[in-house]
Formats: sequence, C-alpha cells, structure tokens
Amino acid sequence: MKIAFGCDPNASNMKLKLMEFVQGLGHEVKDYGSDDPIYANTAITLAEAVAAGECDRGILVCGTGIGVSIAANKVKGAYAACIHDIYQAQRAELSNHANIITMGEQVVGIELAKCMVKEYLSCEFDVNGRSGAKVQAIYDYENK
Repeated sequence: MKIAFGCDPNASNMKLKLMEFVQGLGHEVKDYGSDDPIYANTAITLAEAVAAGECDRGILVCGTGIGVSIAANKVKGAYAACIHDIYQAQRAELSNHANIITMGEQVVGIELAKCMVKEYLSCEFDVNGRSGAKVQAIYDYENK
C-alpha cells in the first residue's frame, strides 16, 4: 500500500519514526510535510490525496490528533479516525472503513503508535460484513 503521512511541526519526530516503521513493513510512503504551523493545511492536502486515490491510506499526527482529524474530515471522501489504542486502530478500518488515522504525539508514545499503525494497516474492511450498511449510510449522506 501507499501510505500518506503528515503532521504539524510539533509532531515531526513521531511522523519520521512512523514513516520508517511503515517502510519496514513493506509499504511505500509519501510525506505531505510537517513545516506548516497551520496543521489544517497539511491535513487537508493529505486528505485530498487519499480521497483522490493517490495514496491508499493516510496517517496524520499533531499534539492530540484531534485537530488534524477535524480538518481531514472536511474533505469529501476522507474518513479520519482519531485513535488512542490498538482496538481503535483495528476498528477504524474493520468497523468504519477509515482511510486516515490520526493520533497525538503528546498523548501516545512511539511504541504504542507503531503497534496501532501496524494493526490498522493489517486490517481490510469487508463491505459485505455487518458494518457495510452502517458505512454506506455515511457515504449516502455525504453524497446527498
């Protein structure tokens, strides 16, 4: 998979470590930056790329993960889940078909972040599974 990465300047170290980790898992990575102090700019640019299919999934990091999640979710076709544990990382894809995960460098340690990313990337949404109709309802509303 091709994974998009972005962050605000405060989360550069975590982003770089996660990019290296994801490459080690055999995925291609694309860096959408970390220099813009307006985290919404990076989040929106990354979300547009994921929604357009330029990247398969995205990972955004800021202080808490909340701001980049809100910004990314403003892009049509972007579905960002702010995660804090491994179960949420798994369910982001399996239950919600999130194409972006977000997390906070100030609230999640790097080793937990690696575990969450690995779990998220190992999961595949089943459109015919029990969450299929629930996710479809979100898509339908978005496309009204």
